[in-house]
Amino acid sequence: MSCVALCQCVRFHWCSTAMEKKLIGCPVCIEHKKYSRNALLFNLGFVCDAQTKTCALEPIVKKLSGYLTTLELESSFISNEESKQKLVPIMSTLLEELNAKGSCTLPIDESNTIHLKLIEQRKDPLIVQEYDVPVFTQCKDQFIKSQWDLTTQQILPYIDGFRHIQKISAEADVELNLVRIAVQNLLYYEVVTLVSIFQYSNVYCTTPKVQNLMDDKSMQEECLLYVTKSGQKRASLRDVFQLYCGLSPGTTVRDLCSRYAQQLQRVDERSVCMALNK
Repeated sequence: MSCVALCQCVRFHWCSTAMEKKLIGCPVCIEHKKYSRNALLFNLGFVCDAQTKTCALEPIVKKLSGYLTTLELESSFISNEESKQKLVPIMSTLLEELNAKGSCTLPIDESNTIHLKLIEQRKDPLIVQEYDVPVFTQCKDQFIKSQWDLTTQQILPYIDGFRHIQKISAEADVELNLVRIAVQNLLYYEVVTLVSIFQYSNVYCTTPKVQNLMDDKSMQEECLLYVTKSGQKRASLRDVFQLYCGLSPGTTVRDLCSRYAQQLQRVDERSVCMALNK
């Protein structure tokens, strides 16, 4: 019975060369008496432009080094001259697919396949409070529930742009902290954004971008579908645009409802205000 000791660097090393390139690598040492000098040393690295942010590449390099280490321990893939010849085409294919698609699935042999994917580095999301209101940033119908955890799937029907976190927790019968964590995860992936609780004492204002509503036909369709009251004939663009023009500093939603009662017969004032956040 032999003992195999694996020493793998836990830090990634990169440097800029005279050719303005950055190298990120993960040196590995496998100690065993079958190797010359009782050890096999190898290093997998990516060469990038000096200005490249390499944070997303670090997990890829580490995982790929792990794959190669496993292949070596199981079948001497790296130390065997015949199988080592496969490394160049494997690395070439891997590089092409990562650059083209950001992911790679590459069969090595009957029992080993390399799966790699570049993960976009995002900023940490805001801390979700119980009074925050989550709003979808994309069409809810395009949301694939099965891609998410069970807690997220349970609260999805209650995210409507009006319910706040605490209300979602109560109505979905999910512990408050779990709802906050699930919504924060959705916020991280930019599936939702957070807005304040809708109140008739709130003041909403439009920006010059409101003109896009008159110029963009697809935006008009999406907006009218969103703001029309359920069961009512479709609202007119004229009525909706009048309501947006009526939003100004010092004008509360209550004031808007008083001034534009006729236009609001088919238009949901809450949806009009929430659409500003989309």
